Amino acid sequence: MTSQPPTDNWVARLLTALGYILLIPLFPLAVKIVQEYERGVIFRLGRLVGAKGPGLFIILPIVDRMVKIDLRVFTVDVPSQEMITTDNVTVKVDAVMYFRVVNPEDAVVKVENYFRATALIAQTTLRSTIGQSTLDALLAQRDEINQRLQVAVDEATEPWGVKVTMVEVRDVLLAPEMIRSIARQAEAERERRAKVIHAEGELQASEKLSEAGRIIAASPGTLQLRYLQTLTEIATERNSTVIFPFPIDLIQYFLTKLAVPESTSPAPQEKST
Repeated sequence: MTSQPPTDNWVARLLTALGYILLIPLFPLAVKIVQEYERGVIFRLGRLVGAKGPGLFIILPIVDRMVKIDLRVFTVDVPSQEMITTDNVTVKVDAVMYFRVVNPEDAVVKVENYFRATALIAQTTLRSTIGQSTLDALLAQRDEINQRLQVAVDEATEPWGVKVTMVEVRDVLLAPEMIRSIARQAEAERERRAKVIHAEGELQASEKLSEAGRIIAASPGTLQLRYLQTLTEIATERNSTVIFPFPIDLIQYFLTKLAVPESTSPAPQEKST
């Protein structure tokens, strides 16, 4: 009795080899590597599977599709926007924005291009926020305006899985006429402060002089000492001025006579005819 050769085994081996040969070109499509700062969002037959990474993983070629999303912080220059403030001043303002993706799945599914959409939202929010502020607030309260911008843009981009970390107003450009007006206003303000400081100094000096007068009036000898001190200050070295001190006691008599009221002086006598 003769045995038949196992043809079924050869067919199976041939099909397996052909399968391996066909899978070799598809192998690079199946192996995916995602960096530490990236995530791979997987779609299987058009349906969302989830985000994978970082590291090495395998997907099903032709069946699965992967979209890489960068999780690093992006820096966007908001172009200069010309707008009018609430006090009718035309300004040009530009800003810089920092944001990052915190939910890769929403960044792919809920918005077509999250980067462009976030940049456009920043432009419109900048226009509306500056339009609701005055020029003085824009120049003096920059931190408050930056906070308002950051909160407004972050609320608009939150459904897209984007987190806005910072928005900074970088430069404010004014018309030359407005710059000269602000300079004149600042100059007038400084002159006003100088006049107020000078008036306060005069007031304090008058109060001190009045107090000194009361002290000298209570002690007549103090006036003589002050007189002698003044002479010593004037008669310094290398001075050609000759000073002759005049004793106050010699004029005390005249000062006393002048202090007597006119009512106490004797009445003039009438001549007899």
